[in-house]
Amino acid sequence: MSLEPLQYALGALSGSLVGFTLALVGGGGSILAVPLMVYLVGVANPHVAIGTSALAVAANAATGLIGHARAGTVKWRCGLIYAGAGVIGALCGSTAGKAFDGHKLLFLFAIVMIVVGVLMLRGRRALGIPGAQCNRANAPKVVGLGMATGVFSGFFGIGGGFLIVPGLIASTSMPIINAVGTSLVAVTAFGLTTAFNYGLSGLVNWTLAGVFITGGIAGGLGGTVAARRLSGSGQLTTVFAVLIFSVAGYMIWKSAAALALS
Repeated sequence: MSLEPLQYALGALSGSLVGFTLALVGGGGSILAVPLMVYLVGVANPHVAIGTSALAVAANAATGLIGHARAGTVKWRCGLIYAGAGVIGALCGSTAGKAFDGHKLLFLFAIVMIVVGVLMLRGRRALGIPGAQCNRANAPKVVGLGMATGVFSGFFGIGGGFLIVPGLIASTSMPIINAVGTSLVAVTAFGLTTAFNYGLSGLVNWTLAGVFITGGIAGGLGGTVAARRLSGSGQLTTVFAVLIFSVAGYMIWKSAAALALS
């Protein structure tokens, strides 16, 4: 699929927004990436937008992970357990997602976003346990939520951070700043798994992904700094939820209109 120079420029701008958001809240990167690919850059095939954004978000998540690791906000054992279980789910989910109508996929994606946003707002005053770790007592819950998140991530072609962050908090009671940093381990793994599966079907625009990733590196540096400043008072959770509601509303409007015309 060939694009115009302006579309690649918009891809770089979109990447910077996604990188900033991904580093800021650990999720929202892919929430923004898919609609930006479709509605701003102008990728006509939703499946190509999903496959390309999965690769770009994985790379941008890895960049954001470096910043959080330096800040000491990543709980590696939890991240690796969650990611390991989720990769299996992401492989299964992405296989199913490729066979599903693209516009229906975007509509369902938006509905899931709203549900998660409500759940996050309900728990925004819970600051978590700073010393929380993954152990024998909570490992089954971490594995179960990791696999379930992986299925959603693969099916919708997203990194899944907006699901991973609440999943980590629910299973370990860690503070949101740790959940954000730790989630990037799983976002990277899920995104690469989904992109690989879509790439096998020719549903990844590699040039656009490269431009998107380049823009995301710059955005990710600023997002990591902002995350540390907002994490202590519940503001980060509120920002996270408002972002989800805003994009979900727009996606429902656009995908419903496309379904009505089809």
